[in-house]
Amino acid sequence: MVEKKQLITIKGTRDGLTFFIDDTCSFEEAVHELSEKIEKNQSREEEPMVSVTVKLGNRYINTEQKEQLRELISETNHFHIQVFESNVILREDALRWQEDSDMKTINRIVRSGQVLEVTGDLLLIGDVNPGGKVITTGNVYVMGNLRGIAHAGVKGDEDAVIAASFMKPSQLRIASYISRAPDYDSEGVYMECGIIDKEQDKIIIDQLQVLSHKRKDLSGFERRMHNG
Repeated sequence: MVEKKQLITIKGTRDGLTFFIDDTCSFEEAVHELSEKIEKNQSREEEPMVSVTVKLGNRYINTEQKEQLRELISETNHFHIQVFESNVILREDALRWQEDSDMKTINRIVRSGQVLEVTGDLLLIGDVNPGGKVITTGNVYVMGNLRGIAHAGVKGDEDAVIAASFMKPSQLRIASYISRAPDYDSEGVYMECGIIDKEQDKIIIDQLQVLSHKRKDLSGFERRMHNG
């Protein structure tokens, strides 16, 4: 007798529960088995709320299907779906992600009154003069003098950084944070970077070398430079 393949696997973790949904069956089959498993394991009223991660593998589900799973998992249980994780995204989402993560290399001087705005990371080979402004959704790297305004992570990315060969900005902004004196030396500093320090709850200026420890994900910048 062939044993029926499990379509739903539930595992406990330190952060709650993880629901693994087989990605080779139909969505209807997965929902049916999930419904049966939840019905057999009803939560008691006094049990605390449990966070749930739903891993979909190579399966894409739309908004309507997500809501169906939310109702099924949370309806009679003390469960809260924290996140859906899938290896598959829509083509337009992939293109948007690529645009947001791309490095834009620009060779120019941003003069007073000018605004340079890009999506993704910016590598500016040139200066930002007083009165000039650069704005990005990602990180700002200035291979020159930063004397104007730089705003990184404009859409709310608090992990964004601002780095410059010479830094004496009139203002630094990362996400919703704005630098305030004396966050940087009034005489200016060489090869420094601005990052958000969560403990101090403000933008701080530090040596460029700290990025390899505090922003390890920035190794992607190095790969993009090598691969073009």
